[in-house]
Amino acid sequence: TVVPTLSPVEVEKRVTYPIETALAGLNGVERTRSFSRNGFSQVTAIFKEDANLYFMRQQVTERLAQARPNLPDGAAPQMGPVSTGLGEVFHYSVEYAHPDGKGATVKDGQPGWQSDGSFLTDRGERLADRVSKLAYLRTVQDWIVRPQLRTTPGVADVDSLGGYVKEFVVEPDTAKLAAYGISYADLSKALEDANLSVGANYIRRSGESYLVRADARIRTVDEIARAVVAQRQGVPVTVGQVATVNVGGELRSGAASRNGY
Repeated sequence: TVVPTLSPVEVEKRVTYPIETALAGLNGVERTRSFSRNGFSQVTAIFKEDANLYFMRQQVTERLAQARPNLPDGAAPQMGPVSTGLGEVFHYSVEYAHPDGKGATVKDGQPGWQSDGSFLTDRGERLADRVSKLAYLRTVQDWIVRPQLRTTPGVADVDSLGGYVKEFVVEPDTAKLAAYGISYADLSKALEDANLSVGANYIRRSGESYLVRADARIRTVDEIARAVVAQRQGVPVTVGQVATVNVGGELRSGAASRNGY
């Protein structure tokens, strides 16, 4: 269970303990052990040797559902795959065909490496710094490579290590917020309101139905920067005027290497 905002003590009290309590008395369980650290809880249930694995997983799923109301917001416990750490049989890495653009054919404005050293994705995103480039590799791994590998017969799961999970980072400028009279709550609400996708049913014309929807979900840094926070004297104030917006990643708590690098 991942809860990034909690300290080890809070994780133990608010996540690990309720889950261990929920699993207590489960038929077939010999013992449980747990591990709590900053933002992460792991509870391991050890069953009798003759227990039916899939039946016991169903029992654990039911107990976890009972424990969820007692967990903090954002905590979503998940069971591990039908495997162990000893089942890792293959490691691979995802990288650019031409790291840092060395040896690449440069065509400015087209997907690939650009003359200024940045990388342009097929969706038009320009990756100019190390974090955004590594975040793009992690996105490719999580959304393209991993789903396909999981369909391989006999593969229980595929774990992702390294890189950065892509995040849009908004860094407010307190002086500009004060100048415009905008609070952090106003900025937060503006970001939420600018990232909505709602349906409006349909319109019928000449025997045909036309679906109506409002798709305002944020996809790029520029769209976040253009989101309106407030109006002053009839002039809209955007996020980009009071904050810096860029692509970032979570704080790392470990490391992954390949061939010693």
